[in-house]
Amino acid sequence: MRDLLLQCSGVAAIVLALIHGMLGETKVFARATIEPPRLRMLIRLVWQAGTVAWIGGGVLLLAAPWMQSSLARHWIIVTLAIVFGFAALANAWATRGRHFGWVGMGAVVALAVAGY
Repeated sequence: MRDLLLQCSGVAAIVLALIHGMLGETKVFARATIEPPRLRMLIRLVWQAGTVAWIGGGVLLLAAPWMQSSLARHWIIVTLAIVFGFAALANAWATRGRHFGWVGMGAVVALAVAGY
């Protein structure tokens, strides 16, 4: 059961990352006016770097149950719980809880910790 919870955490992380990337491109950067254009490209790439990192974290959470090392499983869960936990707290604080992202990131943390 704990492996299933961990895998659900990984799937949730990947789905949230894809939503993050898509909303960034379609909602945030479609309306943003950032000058100079080079700076706009830099900010867009940094935004998508977070998306790629969260996808990578989701893949690690998905793969953790098949790893032979319990130490690897431990550090994957601890590291990604901190990463997604910080992101959830920052999102909730910055948006005063009005953005759904913190709930999804919190769910990733809760599922990962439950799968520990």
